[in-house]
Amino acid sequence: MSCNTCSTSSNGLPTGCKNNGACASGSCDKLTVFDWLSNMTLPNSQKPFDIVEVRFKNGRKSFYKNGKNIPLSMGDVVAVETSPGHDIGVITLTGELVKVQMRKKNISVDSEEINQVYRKASQKDIDIWVGAREKEPEVQKKSRLIISRLGLKMKLSDIEFQGDGNKATFYYTADDRVDFRQLIRELAATFSIRVEMKQVGLRQEAARLGGIGSCGRELCCSTWLTDFRSVSTSSARYQQLSLNPQKLAGQCGKLKCCLNYELDSYLDALKNFPKTDLYLKTEKGIAIFQKMDIFEGWIWYAYKENPVHWHKLGVDQTNRIIELNKKDEKAQSLEEYAFDLEYETPEKSTFTDLVGQDSLTRFDKPKKKKKRRKGKSFRNRNTNKNKNNVQRKNN
Repeated sequence: MSCNTCSTSSNGLPTGCKNNGACASGSCDKLTVFDWLSNMTLPNSQKPFDIVEVRFKNGRKSFYKNGKNIPLSMGDVVAVETSPGHDIGVITLTGELVKVQMRKKNISVDSEEINQVYRKASQKDIDIWVGAREKEPEVQKKSRLIISRLGLKMKLSDIEFQGDGNKATFYYTADDRVDFRQLIRELAATFSIRVEMKQVGLRQEAARLGGIGSCGRELCCSTWLTDFRSVSTSSARYQQLSLNPQKLAGQCGKLKCCLNYELDSYLDALKNFPKTDLYLKTEKGIAIFQKMDIFEGWIWYAYKENPVHWHKLGVDQTNRIIELNKKDEKAQSLEEYAFDLEYETPEKSTFTDLVGQDSLTRFDKPKKKKKRRKGKSFRNRNTNKNKNNVQRKNN
């Protein structure tokens, strides 16, 4: 989604409104919420909910109380209470849906952490806010030079200035604990601001910075994903994926969050499947699991003595052999169950060619060139030439 002022230049590069996430229309923002209750009126005895949701840089959101009953709507730029000073943000949600968001994040309405909304931002407030945002890239470059000079093992990923320009939050990632007391002194003396250091994880860093995933779409964590659930390699094993870290890892270096999206469907489909570490005991020998097709319900086994030749079995046939083995009985052979499976499998209805257009490559076949036939006009030209030649000789 984008606002009306977003466009593309002549060389194909996106220009956009250049507000860097502070677009007033609200369509360019990350993790936006559609207020589907905006057209509905409240009952006469009920007062409007006095808490609003305010969004800051890179999708950071907080809840603030409108104690002064200021008429606010989505997209308004407001000045809110912080410690110390004030901050500038954009209202992303008002009304009854704020209750749902607070319940989702386990924040009570009477919480003392909810600060106040001071006022709608004036033009002076907005100018100071925009000026502070423009200083962030230069401050980030100089801060990285200071970090490398001090030899600290940390990565500075982002800087966020407060709306009044008196304070800045430095987001960093580090593997171990970092002693940044000297760093804070130098940063405060260099930029003349209050400094707050906040450590974030690799997933939170990717969500703040954004990017394009291997699927070609924007990262889920920076567009709509709000909670980061743990992803383990067992999610890939259940989905029969190869454990290749280059393919399974996202831009944050961790396992992709999308590995959990279809995991429940695979777990439901695997309920009737036997364990892969079970051997099938037959009179011809012991059979070992090779591979499976989860949604089609096929399992391939091969004898230990002949691992090259695989036998295709169904889930029911495999479970029958396992039940026999539990009774200390051996099945005759895998071929017998594979033969029964082919006999029991109903024939699938094949596609019938009714109009002669079943070939997808029928337009790719080169057309045969028709040979040009010599017609009457060609014969008439030859007879006329012969007559002219005879007349010349006679003359």
